[in-house]
Amino acid sequence: MANHVTALKNARQSERRQAVNRQRKTRLRHQIRTLRRLMEQKDVTGAEKILPETFSMVDRASKWGIIKPNTASRYKSRLHTRLKALKAA
Repeated sequence: MANHVTALKNARQSERRQAVNRQRKTRLRHQIRTLRRLMEQKDVTGAEKILPETFSMVDRASKWGIIKPNTASRYKSRLHTRLKALKAA
């Protein structure tokens, strides 16, 4: 356990940041899951409507450091490719 005042403060800040990051990552996962479920149900219009919101959330998560930039790019690329394939079918 931390003994110095600054170490105690740093521990408190770390706990708060951890809680915020956990919440943001959970929200991101739920958003991606919702989009994937819409694509599995072949709901193209619903998926197209939620796609920009999902991309925005992925970009913000990358900016905040929740996920790495290449991971964000990979998510966006794969989701967009699946949606285009679904539209073509």
